[in-house]
Amino acid sequence: MKKFLTIWFGELISSIGGGMSAFAMTIYALKVTNSVTAVSLITLLAFLPTVLLAPFGGFLADRYDRRLLMMIGDSFSILGLLYIVWQVDVGSTDLCPIYLGVTVSAIFSALVEPAYRVTVSDLLTKDEYAKASGMVQLAASSRYLISPALAGFFLAYFDIRFILWLDIVSFIVAVLLIFFVKKGIKTSNQAHKDQISFGETWKLTRSYKGLQSLISMMTLVCFFIGLVQVLIEPLVLNMADTQTVGVMEALCTVGLLVGSLWIGTKGIHSRHAEILAQAGFLAGIFIGLSGFVMQVWWVGIMIFLFFVTLAFVNSCADVLVRVAIPNELQGRMWGMISFITQFGTVIAYLCAGFLADHLFEPAMAEQGFLARTIGRLIGSGAGRGIGLMLIISGVGLIISSLMIGRNRSIKQINIVKER
Repeated sequence: MKKFLTIWFGELISSIGGGMSAFAMTIYALKVTNSVTAVSLITLLAFLPTVLLAPFGGFLADRYDRRLLMMIGDSFSILGLLYIVWQVDVGSTDLCPIYLGVTVSAIFSALVEPAYRVTVSDLLTKDEYAKASGMVQLAASSRYLISPALAGFFLAYFDIRFILWLDIVSFIVAVLLIFFVKKGIKTSNQAHKDQISFGETWKLTRSYKGLQSLISMMTLVCFFIGLVQVLIEPLVLNMADTQTVGVMEALCTVGLLVGSLWIGTKGIHSRHAEILAQAGFLAGIFIGLSGFVMQVWWVGIMIFLFFVTLAFVNSCADVLVRVAIPNELQGRMWGMISFITQFGTVIAYLCAGFLADHLFEPAMAEQGFLARTIGRLIGSGAGRGIGLMLIISGVGLIISSLMIGRNRSIKQINIVKER
């Protein structure tokens, strides 16, 4: 556990630094262009390469030293940041350098994620998986809770370059800590080096009972969670100001933080499939209820509870995958799983705004065709179409969770662990 904690601390520092850079670049882009589209493009470029390259990063994690891959990924991610700093130094106000720098960093980050996930399995016992998963979520949450506050404070006294240099230092700290741990770990010879295609990896999941069902259902869960993430902000903006939206974002992170902290300290030692289904069921109820009432306090409570339960969904799914797959295959499997499940989120990001603007909001307007039916139950007017979408998302999560709970093959993963 000591070696894992050392690497985890390095990734925590790196996550905080990355969150500060993301916040600073968002503010910089808004000041330069006053365009939400520019901000969205930065977010997409930071996210999409990691998803697309996850299978490739996973294959590398099974063929080469995983700690070395993490060091290479973190080290070369610095190049994108240095390029942005250089362009700001020479007085460029064009956002193209930021787009390019963010993309470069995201490409090399694709090496880190699968190797980091498999390192958990390398260094810990099965009984420690759930606790480690909670801690990993805790580190990831820090970029949304701690980073914006720190970046906001520093931007009051310094410009974007200072934040970027702090991020560069955070990468260096992570690399040094990984190097320190790496010296005490013998590099094992990974097997199955010939099985490297994506199709063969997906076929290989059939060898592990319940894994394909779990991946398919978690993709569906990610889709509904993605819808929720996109819809919360515009829903709150129909009731309150941008400051309140910031508070709601903090509540999301605090909820995930509370759930992750509980798991990180207490752990989940058994019945992972059952707890996954129960947590998903509760998450569906909470987010569905958030769409019924146009009151900020009500939505805030439901969002907080939703993200608390989401921490248990993520941790239990993480443990089930680790238990089902042999260590020597986990790199490519994690890469493939991230690629498939995160595409559920990408699809939600792409369609949520269109569905809200062109279907649900017009339908739930005062004179909309659903105003006299569903509108009598949840109200009509601005924001009620989004509310209906949240209710539908909640129902989708509940159904997905019931399917997980009733799937015998997924339950078998737990039996393998407990023997």
